Amino acid sequence: MTTRGRVGGLFLTLAVVGCGGEPDQAPATPPPSPDEIATSTVAVGGLTFELRTAGPPQGEAVILLHGFPETSHEWRHQLKALGRAGYRAIAPDQRGYSPGARPGDVDAYAAGLLENDVLAIADALGVQRFHVVGHDMGALIAWQLAAHAKERVISNVAISVPHPDAFSAQLRDKSSCQWKASAYFDFFLTPAATDFFLNEDASQLRKNYVGVPPEDADVYVSALANREAMDAILNWYRANIESRVFTMPALGPVGVPTLYVWSDGDLYLCRQGGELSEALVDAPYRFEVLPGVDHLVPENAPEAVSALLLEHLESAR
Repeated sequence: MTTRGRVGGLFLTLAVVGCGGEPDQAPATPPPSPDEIATSTVAVGGLTFELRTAGPPQGEAVILLHGFPETSHEWRHQLKALGRAGYRAIAPDQRGYSPGARPGDVDAYAAGLLENDVLAIADALGVQRFHVVGHDMGALIAWQLAAHAKERVISNVAISVPHPDAFSAQLRDKSSCQWKASAYFDFFLTPAATDFFLNEDASQLRKNYVGVPPEDADVYVSALANREAMDAILNWYRANIESRVFTMPALGPVGVPTLYVWSDGDLYLCRQGGELSEALVDAPYRFEVLPGVDHLVPENAPEAVSALLLEHLESAR
């Protein structure tokens, strides 16, 4: 080797080893804050789902299922609270809500397929057992999972929507509070509903976000105010409801600890559903009422929901 080559090699060695004779260590990347919300995607069954997650990967898993017409952004407050408490919180944008998971057929949104999506996402993330939390139509899927996948579901938290059999019993009674409160089902099943939510710069869609900060409402409108998305998320109703009654098979008893949260300002769900659900849970059952709160419970009562959620999870461990 020439002198120039030896000098060059010595310079490179010194640059790597440093003056102290020990290799320099790359600056350590600080671990993410436990309440930092990360975004990612997961591909399962030919569909790609968007996720929001928080908390340590080794934490006990909690899967949160949003309602209509929201996305996983609905759970931003609870994701942070769960992460701080050491849970691995996972909130997917569900079928129809994720741009990469929008099959065209109405039948592709049957409740059984929506339920299977959650299990497939859990499998892809290496999650064997988990707590499930759902709001609105997401609660419908949470109840299904609690009944059908008891070996995987540690506990169930349903917000707003009661046990589907209790809901169905109310809907079969045309004199019930719930029959009247669910009148909007009839409209959601029609093609006109899509245009209704999209017309006039999605003004009717925006009206669903009363009490939500404008910047958060913008997140939903940006994600959902297009024909493909709106048709897909309305297909949840079209695939599972007929003549204002759910068409999925009766669910039967749920055998995992369950917390049901209802708010007395909800115009779409009636108290009786929570009362009827108790007889349909063969495990500890807790029914909590949040006074003065509307339908958007996780967003408009975030601290109360997070506190109830953490208390329930701890009791069910």
